[in-house]
Amino acid sequence: MTNKDQNPQQINIELGEKEAEGIYSNLAIITHSPAEFVIDFTRVVPGVPKARVLSRIITTPQHAKMLLRALKDNIDKFEQRFGEINIDAQPTPQFGFLNPDKEPIN
Repeated sequence: MTNKDQNPQQINIELGEKEAEGIYSNLAIITHSPAEFVIDFTRVVPGVPKARVLSRIITTPQHAKMLLRALKDNIDKFEQRFGEINIDAQPTPQFGFLNPDKEPIN
């Protein structure tokens, strides 16, 4: 076994001051082509008929699936610590995400 096999590559990730503040999003629009997934994050405010895309992430199908797995893993860990996240008991918002098991949340 080589030294490269024993020590996985480490990546230093820099987080800028502006990015560290984060952007609140309550709506994500996901589209795809055979080559990529596009995720547009926006914030919808009641009474305002227009929303602007705040951030767009373009990624490969493989990375989109890895993101799905990472989100599931983190949601599972969150629920183990804080309890189940119940989205069915919430009042229907004026906007939101599509629950694949239910009708669209309008």
